[in-house]
Amino acid sequence: MKKERASFSIAGELIKPGQRRTVDIAAAKLYNRNELFMNVHVVHGKFDGPTLFLSGAVHGDEINGVEIIRRLLKMKLLNSLRGTLIAVPVVNTFGFVNSSRYLPDRRDLNRFFPGSPTGSLTGQLAAIFMEEVVARSTHGIDFHTGSNMRSNLPQIRAVVSNPQINEMAMAFGAPVVLDAELREGSLRKVAYDKNIPLLLFEGGQAMRFDQIPIRVGTQGVIGVMRHLGMLPKAKHNSKRTVPMLAKRSTWARAASSGIFLPHVNLGDIVEKKQVLGIVTDPLGEYEYQILSPVSGIIIGQLQSPLVHKGDAVSHVASIKDMDIAETAIDSFQSEFEIESRLQQYEEGYL
Repeated sequence: MKKERASFSIAGELIKPGQRRTVDIAAAKLYNRNELFMNVHVVHGKFDGPTLFLSGAVHGDEINGVEIIRRLLKMKLLNSLRGTLIAVPVVNTFGFVNSSRYLPDRRDLNRFFPGSPTGSLTGQLAAIFMEEVVARSTHGIDFHTGSNMRSNLPQIRAVVSNPQINEMAMAFGAPVVLDAELREGSLRKVAYDKNIPLLLFEGGQAMRFDQIPIRVGTQGVIGVMRHLGMLPKAKHNSKRTVPMLAKRSTWARAASSGIFLPHVNLGDIVEKKQVLGIVTDPLGEYEYQILSPVSGIIIGQLQSPLVHKGDAVSHVASIKDMDIAETAIDSFQSEFEIESRLQQYEEGYL
């Protein structure tokens, strides 16, 4: 006989098995004494299972995760949920309201975890999120986009040497899994230290909804939840992208200030020393080539044409087997680009 779960407690509220509720967690007070809240939606299944948190807009201008979580919460599939889903579409409410990456104290929230109740405004918000959300979870997925006018190919950043994290990354189904180092103060590092398997999803760019990363992210969460046993297995074995594993990545940088004219796009397979673009001046009197530092795939690209010397312009993930990389990226483009265009047509965007 299936065991019914106990009520779920968060921010002093109890949510019974089979219920879902939005809980407003006080984050801070504004100058005018109004409270600012972190809105958390909890779906508490009737039966035992993992507790997964989803976090968006840790950087307030990185909003694709907000839409991914919104779409997921509207799905009837959650009626079959085992375990508990904690969805926080906007962690950094301050930045989200002001279309800013940072908090009012100009600090980066993703460098201040686990935070401190008596620290800076950023440290206090980090501590609240850790206490109310992370500490109650067994697994997590954190959503990000490119920053500073850069766009990212949908990708997972994870510690692949950890078997649980690696299995989650493969189940997510993004085209690239980057074995990225852990950064001090990041949510991913703190979760890892607490033995909470966490994936960081990157896709698209700040302050816009990118349809392909949103679709990849939404399907990716469902894939992970199926893998964890939180949702039923798919009735039909649909063909999914097999992720490419990249052990390292590097940025190609502008050798001079000027106007950047790219020769490659996100997802392009490139060879070492291939020309990724040129930097020229407004009069066209000089041109400098930007060469790829390694063979691999373009996972990040500057969208602004204006650069200073040393600016990062193309992010290349090093891939050993270029044939496998080409097959995988072709599969990804076929799977998601066609689906995305169909969805945009149905929703009236095309």
